[in-house]
This record gives sequence, C-alpha cells and structure tokens, in this order.
Amino acid sequence: MDSVLLILFAYLYGSVLFGEHIAKARGVDIRSVGSGNVGATNVGRALGKKYAVLVFLLDFSKGLIPMLLARLYFGLDSWTAFFVGLASLLGHMYPVFHNFKGGKGVATAFGTLTAVSPLIAVLSIAFWGLIFRWKSIVSVASLSASALAVLLLLFSDYPFKIFFMALLMFFLILYRHKDNLARLLEGKEHSFRS
Repeated sequence: MDSVLLILFAYLYGSVLFGEHIAKARGVDIRSVGSGNVGATNVGRALGKKYAVLVFLLDFSKGLIPMLLARLYFGLDSWTAFFVGLASLLGHMYPVFHNFKGGKGVATAFGTLTAVSPLIAVLSIAFWGLIFRWKSIVSVASLSASALAVLLLLFSDYPFKIFFMALLMFFLILYRHKDNLARLLEGKEHSFRS
C-alpha cells in the first residue's frame, strides 16, 4: 500500500462529517442547533442518545481504520503512521467536503489512539468517565482524557513519533475547544448536571 494514498484516504475519510449528514437525513440542520458543532454531543442534544452513539462510532472509525492500516503496512515507528493520524484528525476538523468547517476531533483522535494502544485508550476513556461524573461537562472530560493519553504515551515504550503525533493532536483539539474554554472561564459552559 502506498503511504501517500493512505494519508490521502485518512484525510478524505476524516472529511466525511457523519453528524451533519445524519442530522440532515432527520431533517435537522445540526449547525443551527445547540453549540452548532457536528460531533456526537451536539447530535445527541438534537436527536437523542442513539444518534449520539452512532455518530461517535462513525467518527471513531475515522481515526481507527486508517491507523490500523498504517500500523499493519508500515508500522507505528514510521512517518506514515505519524501523518495518517494527523490527516484523520485534520480531515475531521477541516473537511474538504464541508468548506473546511468541521468538528473538534475527540472521537476521531480516540479512534487513532485505540489503534495505537487499546490499553491507553481504555484508561483514557475511563478517566473521561470519572471527570464527566465529577464535572458533568463534556469538554472538560474530553480535554482531560486527551491530556492523560499524551502523558501515558510519554511514559510508554511506543515510538517517539507516536508521542509527538499525540501531542500535536492534543494541541489541535485544545485549539478547537477555544470557545468551550472561554465559556468555562465565564461559567457558561453547558453542563449535563441536573
């Protein structure tokens, strides 16, 4: 398999905004609802939990499938794996099919992480659950889990390229959450606490 084709596939598959398409099929303009984001959380607010789970799994696959292929054909200690992980995330965040206006990338990044290390992925999602139970704010849980994943990769025996990829992905996710961070500072971020 050619590495350039795999990187291109990762970006183009990442560029398919499943949340927007599914919401549109249900007669909802997801960008005009709630936070306006195309990810699972906002889809869940608009359409219900089963659609949130569906969108999460599809966005998750955008990171999982390309990285599994990169791992199989090129190995994790390759620049192909490095760029495939970033391409998947950049596709979701800046999709060519949607005027480069995409989502925040947490589910896609988690898919990439799962392909790299199922153990670190499980630890990260468990940490997400703990933080969400404590704060009831998805953005706080997502950023906390993303930071933990980077930290665990730093102290693991995975190739440095994988740690560097994860670090760049974290900063991209952090940047895409800038509005959430602003709302957190103002005490206006959406909470699921009743």
